[in-house]
Amino acid sequence: MTRVTEHGGGVWSLKVPIPDNPLGHTLVHVLDTGRGPVLVDTGWDDPASWTALSDGLAELGLAVADVHGVLVTHHHPDHHGLSGRVREASGAWIAMHAADIAVVRRTREARPGAWLDYLAGKLTAVGAPEEHLAPLLAARERGRMRALPGLRVALPDREIAPGELLDLAGRRLRAIWTPGHTPGHVCLHLEEEHPANLPGRGRLFSGDHLLPGISPHIGLYEDPDDSAVTDPLGDYLDSLERVGRLGAAEVLPAHQHAFTDAPARVRELLAHHEERLTGLLSLLAAPLTPWQLAERMEWNRPWDEIPYGSRTIAVSEAEAHLRRLVKLGRVEAVPGSAPVAYTAVG
Repeated sequence: MTRVTEHGGGVWSLKVPIPDNPLGHTLVHVLDTGRGPVLVDTGWDDPASWTALSDGLAELGLAVADVHGVLVTHHHPDHHGLSGRVREASGAWIAMHAADIAVVRRTREARPGAWLDYLAGKLTAVGAPEEHLAPLLAARERGRMRALPGLRVALPDREIAPGELLDLAGRRLRAIWTPGHTPGHVCLHLEEEHPANLPGRGRLFSGDHLLPGISPHIGLYEDPDDSAVTDPLGDYLDSLERVGRLGAAEVLPAHQHAFTDAPARVRELLAHHEERLTGLLSLLAAPLTPWQLAERMEWNRPWDEIPYGSRTIAVSEAEAHLRRLVKLGRVEAVPGSAPVAYTAVG
């Protein structure tokens, strides 16, 4: 497997593996600046991932110690996981949008078991069966928190402000806030002429927001202490349209491969979600809990083959779609239902 890809104009991508994940790897981008290399994302915190990141930089004649800064598109562990080790080795700054910094801080400061309490209560409310709840309740009874990625992840020391032209010597890189996949996801628009003179406006480091062959997971923004009713899918669709209007000549995503014609890909994703919402309305002709809806939705495999943890993620995605449909006035909760059930309006 080729570890390093040169994209021209002082930009490279490194394949950093994600352990036991069908995505395979994160594409960590290296951007040459007048003060030293800056990374866009870092990859999963795993020994093999660290080796791949170090070896990839070495192929460019660089060491981790040379890194000047880290721009994190969002807080997920396959993007932010190695940021702390990079900072320890190099003294580099770490920058992230404030909304995702808040997620990192909350996760680091949470008391042991707080997440299990929240998750068990949430899954009960959406109709999860006893066999799905039992492992969570047993872990809570034992007072043991199963090791999860991100619990001790590095706290960023800089904020990425929406619309900001980042302070990178010799480069024009602008932050584009694209909430949806996470509340603080950012894309980074390199406002420079494309090195191969492709038509369009520069290049876009798109993180997980815009990928060539898959749609990112859009679930609820999880904050146990926040009662605000968010609309992640609505945020994502709005962000997609904003990115489409940029007219980037090329997209450099965090997974799969670089691609062109961002507006066409945006149109495909908008159509995909509209089709999915329409399909869910048909399913909701009779009342369903979010869990029942998730069981009936189309996934990349049959429901009975979806692993335990992925079912929880799938239910969160079902809830995000329900939130969108409720906001559009096309679905409503059934009064008095417990666990809560939803039905199509009209």
